[in-house]
Amino acid sequence: MSLPVQTNYARGGGVQRQTQTAVLMMLIGLCLVLTMGSAIAGAATLGITPAPQSNNVSPDTPLRIRFDRPPALGTAGLIRIHDADSGALVDTLDLAIPASPNRRMTPAEATADAAVNRYQSTRIAGRDWHFRPVIVRGHVATITPHHGVLTYGRRYRVTVDAGVLHAEPITWVFATRAAAPAADSTRLVVAADGSGDFATVQGAVDFVPDKPATRTTIFIRNGDYEEIVSLNAKRDLTLRGESRDGVVVHYANSSAFNPGGRARWAFSIVDGQDLQLSGFTINNTAIGQAEALMTRGERIVLSDMTLNGSGDALTTYGTLYVQDSKLTGHGDTILGYAAAYFLRTELVSIGPFSWTRTPAGQHGNVFVDCTFRASDAPPPWTAAASAPVANPAAVFARLPRNNSATRTATNFPHAEMVLIDSRLQGIAPEGWGPVEEAPGFDSSQVRFLEFNSRDLQGRPVDVSRRHPVSRQLTMDRDAETIANYRRPAFVLGGWTPKVE
Repeated sequence: MSLPVQTNYARGGGVQRQTQTAVLMMLIGLCLVLTMGSAIAGAATLGITPAPQSNNVSPDTPLRIRFDRPPALGTAGLIRIHDADSGALVDTLDLAIPASPNRRMTPAEATADAAVNRYQSTRIAGRDWHFRPVIVRGHVATITPHHGVLTYGRRYRVTVDAGVLHAEPITWVFATRAAAPAADSTRLVVAADGSGDFATVQGAVDFVPDKPATRTTIFIRNGDYEEIVSLNAKRDLTLRGESRDGVVVHYANSSAFNPGGRARWAFSIVDGQDLQLSGFTINNTAIGQAEALMTRGERIVLSDMTLNGSGDALTTYGTLYVQDSKLTGHGDTILGYAAAYFLRTELVSIGPFSWTRTPAGQHGNVFVDCTFRASDAPPPWTAAASAPVANPAAVFARLPRNNSATRTATNFPHAEMVLIDSRLQGIAPEGWGPVEEAPGFDSSQVRFLEFNSRDLQGRPVDVSRRHPVSRQLTMDRDAETIANYRRPAFVLGGWTPKVE
């Protein structure tokens, strides 16, 4: 038996109509109980969110079905969402369409694939992304409609074809809340359980005006948020988690999952200004070129954050201030174009901590009172290797040719990375490099500087074998330089960050 199909509620008064509605509700409840309790082939359904016949549902709420065992996700069949009153088809998710090519592609290849709808695609913050319409975690299957298709004040009927998750079709109806929050709200609440103004972080971000009249805060309650999040052209906005470990925003995205000019980030800030992220965790659970966070903008603040990514785990442009946070990655853990100041932040990396790509005319990556720890975990892409694979050298920054005999000569001769009062564990004796000097490359403007590096017990480290392109600062000779690099405004073009 399937869950109930569409029920047409009559609108208006009348005892007879009310009686018909009551009878329908009883039948719906009976059908639901019978279906949830049945032990047909495969997993049996135990619950649905939003609940059948529920009201006041945020339109961005993911659809979840809980089973008595992990369900098997089919490779064909449709999930359809209709307007329950008009019967109009609102959205279709076709399980026969793969989520992604899962390989690197050129922009031309990606454009051609998009034209024939070869892979799943949804539009978030003005950009097309490959996405997974159904994700199974344990006993729960989460269905994500195409972004933004559901609206306020409507009733929707969801139909999941037989074979998608269950031996028989699953159908239920719910109603969204009557209206959005007040347009001038300066505080919005996101709650994964549906008790807030929004159920997803992106839903709240979409609602906030690009240029609000007053600074706005999005408060994220503890919960698991498996979604791609992108802030595009936002201003004067703070995203604050209830607790750093309790709020986890994550997605498995990479240059193979979203190739050819699409975005490989789990969370991104694009052309933003005066934004702050505080008190939550961002994970990119993919392997490869897979950023937890990309920031492109001016006066971006990260405070009390945890970022876990793979290669290029944090990619930065513009101006960025980071304090009291933790970053973990699998090599070139920071892809650094920004003028970025890090204070009291822990960095853990397999291999190089940074590929520093500072443009001419600005400062680069500066770390004050930070901790650098080399990870002894094997690179995840070598897990299937028949023989142990040695980790790349854990160096602070490198300047490779990037598979070109000449590219480094024109790209990054102004790279800057500075360590002041840092604590180190497992760092290679050379500390920096390799600096692969192609013909015409002039390393005289490279600023790889280090002052007062200690081990985790506070003892001075041996810097006698540091790469010759780097330089050790001393208080006797470089007191002014050290003092300057301690000041965020010196690094960030005159901006003195204020953490809310």
